[in-house]
Amino acid sequence: MKPPKFAYLRPQTLAEAVKALHAADGDGKVIAGGQSLIPMLNFRLLNPGVLIDINRIAELDFVRVRADGGLDIGALTRHHTLETADIVRERFPVLHAAMQHVAHLAIRNRGTIGGSITHADPAAELPLMMVLLDAQISLVSSRGARELEAQEFFLGPLTSAVEEDEIVTQIRLPGLPQGAGWAFEEVARRSGDFALAAVGVVLHVDAGRVVEARVGVMGVGDVAQRMFEAETILFGQTCDESTLDDAVASVRAGVEPSTDLHASADYRRHLVGVLVRRALKDAWNRATGALHAGN
Repeated sequence: MKPPKFAYLRPQTLAEAVKALHAADGDGKVIAGGQSLIPMLNFRLLNPGVLIDINRIAELDFVRVRADGGLDIGALTRHHTLETADIVRERFPVLHAAMQHVAHLAIRNRGTIGGSITHADPAAELPLMMVLLDAQISLVSSRGARELEAQEFFLGPLTSAVEEDEIVTQIRLPGLPQGAGWAFEEVARRSGDFALAAVGVVLHVDAGRVVEARVGVMGVGDVAQRMFEAETILFGQTCDESTLDDAVASVRAGVEPSTDLHASADYRRHLVGVLVRRALKDAWNRATGALHAGN
């Protein structure tokens, strides 16, 4: 299939792109990697009058270290950059690990972080990482700039809080505690497919007890979500079998997976519990030194 007719603009600066999007008056779409937008155009699921190509806006392509040890990541940063950049591997190894599960190399070479989170697929890895890592997402329009927490950015399946005249400009990831343990687990039917379920975990352990826990899941609800009840269960505990049982039960009770042609809701609920247990064990072992932090 072929896309409908559209005008095509290629601004050189962010200011030019914002102006063009404002002039489109709700009939414009921003294109970067095009890994989600082009198929939707081809299937006539979208019919914009104007495509605004932001690929030449160099000011949106960067990975910078923050004063708190975190990272600022430009919206045009490619998936493959996050997968291979040493600074990402060192400071956010869970993000580095998750990026290796994103589709196939050709897609990772073109797809952008801004495009992925704006598309807001509930079975995509980057929305999960944004929620897990407490990302702040910056947007700009002709009306000005604003910043949203990841929890308020993702509204539903394929629905984000980006307005028609807004462009995502960067993602801010606050630094993680030194020595925090982490794990990422995903199950898909084939390599490169969307996940049936996936789990990300970050644990900060002090004096043999969990002092901060983050547990994020995706593929088992309308959006990627943090499992706050499970995090509360883990606080102040060791990851013994009893604590793991309670955390897993909490996660299974807290998700609302759907049934589709790939898996039933019951299977996804069971699967996410298995992955949570596995991820918590690995994160605990990394945090306590039983598993080397770089593995």
